[in-house]
Amino acid sequence: MCLIVFAWNEHPDYRLILAANRDEFHARPTQDAHWWPDQPDILAGRDLQAGGSWLALGKTGRFATITNYREISFTKGNYRSRGELVTRFVSGSEDPSTYSRGIDGADYAGFNLLSANLNHESPALTYVSNREDPLTDLEPGVYGLSNASLDTPWAKLTRSKQRLGDLINENNINETSLMRMLGNREIAKEDVDTEHLSIAQARAITAPFIVTEKYGTRCSTTLLWHNSGKLEFTERRFDAVGKKTGQSRFTF
Repeated sequence: MCLIVFAWNEHPDYRLILAANRDEFHARPTQDAHWWPDQPDILAGRDLQAGGSWLALGKTGRFATITNYREISFTKGNYRSRGELVTRFVSGSEDPSTYSRGIDGADYAGFNLLSANLNHESPALTYVSNREDPLTDLEPGVYGLSNASLDTPWAKLTRSKQRLGDLINENNINETSLMRMLGNREIAKEDVDTEHLSIAQARAITAPFIVTEKYGTRCSTTLLWHNSGKLEFTERRFDAVGKKTGQSRFTF
């Protein structure tokens, strides 16, 4: 249950404001965000099990991030790693729409992908999913993405989108305010879907920041892409009890 909230061309100082929680099993091996030695133009965390990433930036101004699509009925198959969709875009040269149209969705389990070429003379941010949603070049606005279609009104997503909108209106956009928003551990008061989950698990994943013994928020990421082209990227990491274990900052 990952969470991404973002504002595209919605603030006079920023092309993109993005705040994201990566939720994953704590046992899955991961590398912290870094410039990859084997692909030196990529800045990203790395999934050491499959080799890809959930969110990546490129020195040339390319950006992509992905979430899994939650499906109650899921047939396992010989799928390719969804994380390769992120790094392949960032290391490539196609515009977001062309790249997205070229993806064979049948090769992957359910996903939602955001991709952008932000330093292009006509920056574009594109959303694509292999679960029925049409490819969309996003208009200016505030959006949210979790493990269903873009802007599906899950409680955690609705609350986080509203908070991001408030921060924009208050002109209070910075790493601290965005991290505080991502750190919200309040469980939703609404009824929850408990199919295939215990009641405790089903309730835990309704919080923007998830804490359970085996699965939870592994890292929080903030991304501020200024209109000048300057980028500020912060990754904050957590253990199974939600305690901060490290932080990395990059500006370029």
